[in-house]
Amino acid sequence: MDRLAATVDAAASAARFAGVVRVDVGGRTAFAAAYGLADRRHRIPMTLDTQLAVASGAKTFTALTVMSLIVDGTLDLTTPARTVLGDDLPLIGADVTVEHLLGHRSGIGDYLDEDTLTRPDDYVLTVPVHRLERTESYLGVLDGLPAKFPAGTGFSYCNSGYVILALIAERVGGAPFHVLVHERVCRPAGLKDSAYLRSDSLPGRAAVGYVEVDGSWRSNVLHLPVIGTGDGGIYTTVADVHRLWHAVFAGLVVPPATVADMIRPRSTTPSGRDRYGLGFWLDGTGPGVRLEGCDAGVSFAGRHDPVTGVTWTVIGNTSDGAWPLARALHAWRS
Repeated sequence: MDRLAATVDAAASAARFAGVVRVDVGGRTAFAAAYGLADRRHRIPMTLDTQLAVASGAKTFTALTVMSLIVDGTLDLTTPARTVLGDDLPLIGADVTVEHLLGHRSGIGDYLDEDTLTRPDDYVLTVPVHRLERTESYLGVLDGLPAKFPAGTGFSYCNSGYVILALIAERVGGAPFHVLVHERVCRPAGLKDSAYLRSDSLPGRAAVGYVEVDGSWRSNVLHLPVIGTGDGGIYTTVADVHRLWHAVFAGLVVPPATVADMIRPRSTTPSGRDRYGLGFWLDGTGPGVRLEGCDAGVSFAGRHDPVTGVTWTVIGNTSDGAWPLARALHAWRS
């Protein structure tokens, strides 16, 4: 494993990476290291126990929550979103189902359209970030967005779709979305340090996210909702990400047959390099299953090979810090 350590250290040094990396091989941790600062103002270093935001990595938590409601019989993949939304968001068509939303095949308009976004640091929310405390609070930013294409006819990565999934889960699940995620995913998976934290009131072990503006580093507190929902915002640790992979594939969150359905490819991206199931990215070929997240002051990449059992996780507290290390780990495994 000396080659692995040298590969990661070299990539971290070249990228001036701030974050945490962990690699597990054959049921044991082969490499784990923390780099840089979790809080630049107070010079607090990263540690292996630092909680970091994972942006869209939270979509997998949302998908697992929704699928657990399906297992219970509370929802179905074929449930039309319209039947739960009532009079809210009238531009969402009657043809849009839970499965379309989970697989990014709904075609609905996106409040944060990554097809048109050049850099995550440049995005500005249309409402003050402190107003986005609850899933219902997002209705104002989701409304009035016309559809891109009829449901089921294409793939377009959609943040709005996962906020709507959180809203649907709340309305049929009888509890706030964050409670549902804790009860249906985090607790059965044994996650100890995963939660939706307020960006303006972070606990001591949570890393501050940073964006570079005019050559200086600033907190991302003005760039993102004060507390996330279905499309992003959960904080976690590399240890908890590893626990999540184990729990999911051991059938501790949803049954193995449901997991198999979630990692069955539904779409191939236009580049052909990636595929998507329901809440999981998939390698273009082969068995690799991936989690990814990118936002202002957040970058996250993780991969699990259910055949070999090799798992790796990279989480950084800048918008692009994780990617050089993720590429290095891809090359290490090839």
